[in-house]
Amino acid sequence: QSLAQLENLCKQLYETTDTTTRLQAEKALVEFTNSPDCLSKCQLLLERGSSSYSQLLAATCLTKLVSRTNNPLPLEQRIDIRNYVLNYLATRPKLATFVTQALIQLYARITKLGWFDCQKDDYVFRNAITDVTRFLQDSVEYCIIGVTILSQLTNEINQADTTHPLTKHRKIASSFRDSSLFDIFTLSCNLLKQASGKNLNLNDESQHGLLMQLLKLTHNCLNFDFIGTSTDESSDDLCTVQIPTSWRSAFLDSSTLQLFFDLYHSIPPSFSPLVLSCLVQIASVRRSLFNNAERAKFLSHLVDGVKRILENPQSLSDPNNYHEFCRLLARLKSNYQLGELVKVENYPEVIRLIANFTVTSLQHWEFAPNSVHYLLSLWQRLAASVPYVKATEPHMLETYTPEVTKAYITSRLESVHIILRDGLEDPLEDTGLVQQQLDQLSTIGRCEYEKTCALLVQLFDQSAQSYQELLQSASASPVDIAVQEGRLTWLVYIIGAVIGGRVSFASTDEQDAMDGELVCRVLQLMNLTDSRLAQAGNEKLELAMLSFFEQFRKIYIGDQVQKSSKLYRRLSEVLGLNDETMVLSVFIGKIKRPCSPVATITCDLGIVSVRKLVKLSAVQFMLNNHTSEHFSFLGINNQSNLTDMRCRTTFYTALGRLLMVDLGEDEDQYEQFMLPLTAAFEAVAQMFSTNSFNEQEAKRTLVGLVRDLRGIAFAFNAKTSFMMLFEWIYPSYMPILQRAIELWYHDPACTTPVLKLMAELVHNRSQRLQFDVSSPNGILLFRETSKMITMYGNRILTLGEVPKDQVYALKLKGISICFSMLKAALSGSYVNFGVFRLYGDDALDNALQTFIKLLLSIPHSDLLDYPKLSQSYYSLLEVLTQDHMNFIASLEPHVIMYILSSISEGLTALDTMVCTGCCSCLDHIVTYLFKQLSRSTKKRTAPLSQESDRFLHIMQQHPEMIQQVRKLRDYIVNSRSAWARYFSDLRNSIVNSQPPEKQQAMHLCFENLMEGIERNLLTKNRDRFTQNLSAFRREVNDSMKNSTYGVNSNDMMS
Repeated sequence: QSLAQLENLCKQLYETTDTTTRLQAEKALVEFTNSPDCLSKCQLLLERGSSSYSQLLAATCLTKLVSRTNNPLPLEQRIDIRNYVLNYLATRPKLATFVTQALIQLYARITKLGWFDCQKDDYVFRNAITDVTRFLQDSVEYCIIGVTILSQLTNEINQADTTHPLTKHRKIASSFRDSSLFDIFTLSCNLLKQASGKNLNLNDESQHGLLMQLLKLTHNCLNFDFIGTSTDESSDDLCTVQIPTSWRSAFLDSSTLQLFFDLYHSIPPSFSPLVLSCLVQIASVRRSLFNNAERAKFLSHLVDGVKRILENPQSLSDPNNYHEFCRLLARLKSNYQLGELVKVENYPEVIRLIANFTVTSLQHWEFAPNSVHYLLSLWQRLAASVPYVKATEPHMLETYTPEVTKAYITSRLESVHIILRDGLEDPLEDTGLVQQQLDQLSTIGRCEYEKTCALLVQLFDQSAQSYQELLQSASASPVDIAVQEGRLTWLVYIIGAVIGGRVSFASTDEQDAMDGELVCRVLQLMNLTDSRLAQAGNEKLELAMLSFFEQFRKIYIGDQVQKSSKLYRRLSEVLGLNDETMVLSVFIGKIKRPCSPVATITCDLGIVSVRKLVKLSAVQFMLNNHTSEHFSFLGINNQSNLTDMRCRTTFYTALGRLLMVDLGEDEDQYEQFMLPLTAAFEAVAQMFSTNSFNEQEAKRTLVGLVRDLRGIAFAFNAKTSFMMLFEWIYPSYMPILQRAIELWYHDPACTTPVLKLMAELVHNRSQRLQFDVSSPNGILLFRETSKMITMYGNRILTLGEVPKDQVYALKLKGISICFSMLKAALSGSYVNFGVFRLYGDDALDNALQTFIKLLLSIPHSDLLDYPKLSQSYYSLLEVLTQDHMNFIASLEPHVIMYILSSISEGLTALDTMVCTGCCSCLDHIVTYLFKQLSRSTKKRTAPLSQESDRFLHIMQQHPEMIQQVRKLRDYIVNSRSAWARYFSDLRNSIVNSQPPEKQQAMHLCFENLMEGIERNLLTKNRDRFTQNLSAFRREVNDSMKNSTYGVNSNDMMS
């Protein structure tokens, strides 16, 4: 009966469309998985279950049981489950695919977690190949199961999980790599050779499935993390496959490489992407696996295979094939040098084919746009290598690179009309992708720069002339104007990119003069577009202008630029701009134009000398006239969202930095600058003083104001200027901020900017919060901080149940900022917190009690699910355990247990900052506990404090807390001992891998490495280890130089 009930619940979970029924079924099944008899019932479900869903439930529950870290299953039981799963799969080949997959996952998990388990001196879970032999010798259906088992096992061992220490994962992965992975790879390649040797029946679905699983297995082997680098997709371009030296034979044998090229041409296009993925990995094997002659031979075979694909490109019409092939082309240059490529016999023909393929790809810009990155990456690296190539063979890039540049530029311009006509997605909307491609083009375009400039000048003049004629025509179509604006947008972006690609040591006066021609045209276009801003500005074109300014600034403005540059000569002749100061005036003039829709974006003053900027009349105008009259985005726009005001913070950060240059202690100048903000604060105060006021107007005024102030507060990082700001805002305007929190606590669009401003004001950045010895301002500032945290905290807790998808925005984000604010105040070193209790001031207690209330309202899982929340919480907790342990000791037992549990979970977090913070917290807690215990055993005239005595009493009354502390300690100690074991295993592995005559010397190197090293982290001990490590490196290198080639120093890492 219970089995029938379970099967019914499974059916409800996976098939019902009623949400309530599904949730009830899910809740019941969760209770089942946690029940004591779960294991026996899972076996019954597998034996007698009539539905695939019940079999899936059983497999999933068993996987959960074998994965748990507390109360793990006994070894004999895990062996029985492993054998049962293999027999179950062997006797039931017609299971549903998802059930087979779940059972294979169960087998892989048991094998991984039991990798080092022994029974009678036998590693019982290391016989994977033996386990699947019976599957591989049977029919195609069984063979698929066997290959899938190996594929899933390889993938499972390669994946780290958060429930087990990373050190254990690496130890298992390293052992698996050394003992089994090469055998699995060889088996996979042999099976692929057998499959390709036979005439594959491409109409047979089962043979399709076998081929797919074999390719997945091979790819998983090649994609294995051999040395623990944990690469991800973001590092795809730089990925090198660290194949162990023991695999050399497979890659020196040209038949391995040929196998995959032959497979590509003989199997259906739907399987080809996996073949190409394998080739990408093979092409990326580390260079040191070969000597020079072997590498040249390997590269020759690789290039021949690429040439064959390019000569028969039919399968590349499939987007997945095309994408993987582009990745393969990119690896040709990321892993091999141009000097090596040009020596390949077919290089001239191959580079021609690659150039034609690239040009065709760029012309079909709408096809697989995300793959173009790899092609541009190839050409970028080729172009960048030209100055360094020493081979006598011609590289022919001077012929083909201009073709690639031309294809990119013309294709982008031609796309504008089609995008507008068909309403397609505009690539210019994806600024990240555009910037990435322009960075690559900046290098490609500088190769044969004369041709690039001539093309850009020709295309720019054509578009600019057409644009001007359309503007002068009364009957011009808006679509035609939009087309020309789109073309000019692309051209301005590209001109900025190629100027930004200038390399000082490789540039000539002639190239600087060409840059001058391009810059003149962009500045002339800017004058034309600025005259239209009031009527119809084009935001994308404005953004392109700003991108151009940024590139120009990096190259041609600064102390290192020669004032006699031919670029400035050309600018002087055409536009009368004689030097960089005059050009800066043009840029700033662009920013301050009242109708510019993106006026706040160019506030990066990082490299430009701020002292040069502040002398400009345009900058002085901005400092004296930062009002909505001159900058429309500073006004109140009822049509825009409150979040659109974020740019105002950036704008005022820039103004604040400019103001500080000559501000000094001039309070009159400061008050003059703050007049518009003073008026805004007074306006809000006036609204709040009336019973009825326009709430939307008040919100917009206040949010804009606090964003402005936060920008200024961020910029004022010197004591003098920050004190002016503090005295201006306190006490006059602080009540307004408190009132805003009180009124609009439920609206994060209002509370977030206010809380962030307060967090910035209490942040002692660059020691700017240093009050005079007779000043109470530090205490007064903390009182306001406490008042705001308490007011916000008490009110936000009244929101009740918040939907999961909105909980961060409505609640947790504000709480996170409060935690950051409190941490900044507590660690700012400008308040003596002992005076609060001494004089009966409850500000500190209120803030800390509010922190506890907010903390208890957050589930443990949320603390780690939201990175900003976890960082702010754990950094605050570190400060509390360091300086306010008396407060922690006074908390209720359940609160202390919550904090200890959060530390326990934080120790396993992926964020290093969270982990180290948790270690510090635990250190402070245990140190406090140890000191109190030591004092309690001594005869003392002064009794222990009430909190300390209570804390010890609580610990005695609640032994689970002691267990929690021990658990935390054991986690760290076990991690340390695991590292010690790992180091010992690594040392033995490296020593044993040496020739017999070298082993004693290598062992001595390791002995010297640890000589004089103690088990502590004192600075003196660290310095000694660093010195030993340098000596160790020299000794090992000397030893390797005298070694035979077969022992490669790179393998020390593997």
